Amino acid sequence: PQDVADRPGARSLPAHLTDNAAGEVRFEHVTFGYRSNRIILLGVDLTVPAGHKLAIVGPTGAGKSTITRLLFRFYDVTDGRVLIDGTDIRDVTQESLRAAIGVVPQDTVLFNDTIRYNIAYGRPGAGEAEIEHAARLAQIHDFVMSLPDRYETRVGERGLKLSGGEKQRVAIARTILKNPRILILDEATSALDPESEALVNANLLRIGKGRTMVIVSHRLSSLTECDQILVMEKGKVQDCASHQVLLERCTVYRQLWAQQTRHMESQGPRHAAPAPALIQGD
Repeated sequence: PQDVADRPGARSLPAHLTDNAAGEVRFEHVTFGYRSNRIILLGVDLTVPAGHKLAIVGPTGAGKSTITRLLFRFYDVTDGRVLIDGTDIRDVTQESLRAAIGVVPQDTVLFNDTIRYNIAYGRPGAGEAEIEHAARLAQIHDFVMSLPDRYETRVGERGLKLSGGEKQRVAIARTILKNPRILILDEATSALDPESEALVNANLLRIGKGRTMVIVSHRLSSLTECDQILVMEKGKVQDCASHQVLLERCTVYRQLWAQQTRHMESQGPRHAAPAPALIQGD
């Protein structure tokens, strides 16, 4: 049985993409726990205006990915509300909600079918040119064309015939093809090398231009151009501001930035994160 069910009379979330006001995300006093004795989020308030980019950062276990799961309505909040364009997501159908949101997760799920099928799953009925365009933006097309069977290559059970980075690129292409109004990137480029990450990030941010984006990432240097960065710790919002403001006033963010900077310096230039200038998009 489903734990999360549509309410009787639930309506569809409008799927329009042209309205500039479409896609505002708001959490109002959200509290949530996977179990009653383990609360993950404590009174979280956040607003992502339509078309803006919000990054969510914080130590492991801070509740970052839980926010994205609640937005996609894998779970219902224990207390408070999650709203899109002012509508409580519990009042709309899950089908319409999830049609409006594209998710690129850290752990990519692929079907034991062809690369073409796995990309096209984002929007069944998409044409060949659209599939290849999405693959190019995800930096996977050239790799696919180097394979003997190209887009007819079967990926194996859960994609075992592809590397972690290749699977993530397929997932990114799938989401680009879906063309959602709200885009969630949950450690979406964690399996990529720095050079590929820079290229994929640039394309994702171009695709995300005019859309609402929620980005969860441990690589802080790839988030400096976001409109806002939400800093989480122990299930609570510590601060929310631009990168520069957070460096000046948020101790948690400053410590995370210093730790990553030291780590990148110790790894040398080959392992440095992409420079912000490479991911600004258009």
